Amino acid sequence: MKNFPLSDLQLLEIIKKFPTPFHIYDERTIRSNYQRLLNAFNWVPFKEYFAVKATPNPKIVKLLADDGAGADCSSLPELLIANMAGLTGKNIIMTSNDTPIEEFEEALKLDAIINLDDISHLDFLAKNVKLPEMLCFRYNPADISNEGNDIIGKPAEAKYGLTRKQIFEAYKSATELGVKRFGLHTMVASNELYTQIFLTTAEIMFNLAVEIKHKLDIELEFINLGGGIGIPYRLDQKPVDLEAVGKGIHKLYDEILVKNNLRPSLAMESGRAITGNAGWLVSTVRHLKHTYKNYVGLDSCMADLMRPALYGAYHHISVVGKENKPLDYIYDVTGSLCENNDKFAIDRELPKIDVGDILIIHDTGAHGHAMGFNYNGKLRHAELLLRENGEVEMIRRAETIDDYFATLNLES
Repeated sequence: MKNFPLSDLQLLEIIKKFPTPFHIYDERTIRSNYQRLLNAFNWVPFKEYFAVKATPNPKIVKLLADDGAGADCSSLPELLIANMAGLTGKNIIMTSNDTPIEEFEEALKLDAIINLDDISHLDFLAKNVKLPEMLCFRYNPADISNEGNDIIGKPAEAKYGLTRKQIFEAYKSATELGVKRFGLHTMVASNELYTQIFLTTAEIMFNLAVEIKHKLDIELEFINLGGGIGIPYRLDQKPVDLEAVGKGIHKLYDEILVKNNLRPSLAMESGRAITGNAGWLVSTVRHLKHTYKNYVGLDSCMADLMRPALYGAYHHISVVGKENKPLDYIYDVTGSLCENNDKFAIDRELPKIDVGDILIIHDTGAHGHAMGFNYNGKLRHAELLLRENGEVEMIRRAETIDDYFATLNLES
């Protein structure tokens, strides 16, 4: 059984004040997840840059910032969210692709670390804005490892990062242009549960850092190993053993970097690992339909959670008050969008469902509300935060019809 931080009675009281559907996040779980990651890397100067794209809400970013986390941003609004949370300077890293001038300008204004995704961006930045004292480059290790997964794909087919040859050219050119301090970054996995992937990534990056030192006489100040730490969406999956990851990377750090008199700090940009299992989509059954299949129609739709439709992703579903009932019915759990893939679950074994039942869709704290959209004129719903003191705070109100029409020019 999946955990939920509220009793049935507490949840029903919250619904009286905040009608479904809504996403609700648990502060205690978020802080605990963050601390576990820190503890795994307590042997080295380490920084977690929370991936804002996972849960782009200033209240979430701030509670993590208060505990020492930075922010990984990939757009102008995400940079602004980080700043709303009180972050500036080297507490922000901006990793975008196909980047417009205004994003570079805002990153420089905030004195954020800029992580360039392509070698051509070096000249683009120099000619159109300016070069900072520190730069980072994103490496795509397809020439060494072409592993991947269903979400991010294989490195050779990914649009991200510089090739091995370009990495050396980029650092050399940046040095000639006056850049004095450097970092190195990669991101090759997403929602990964296999420990060895993270060790392989570290080994590749540490060896590259040594080679950069030997060939270019550049000592990297930090190495960002990316994110990609998965969570167990399914009941039979086990969480990543962060302690084993930290221990394994520690061994590689000593064997490769320390052996070569290099001691860069390390960083990660976890999002899902911090907030993924700390969020839930709470929804009410609106209709039941019995045709060729049995359908449960909710008051939410894929505008509130599109991962199942986009990736075929699994999210566990529980029914409030029926957690211990036998799973003797099979349903497709759907929304009201005019798309047949607007389904949270297909052929899911559940207890008998009745109109008015409350369903909890688990593990929606990352890439849930954030990936919402307005197709069919659907409005995205509220976000709530369960504070450690038990209070529930609305940290984003639901969209309204006025919001939907606000950008239109209705003048003749």
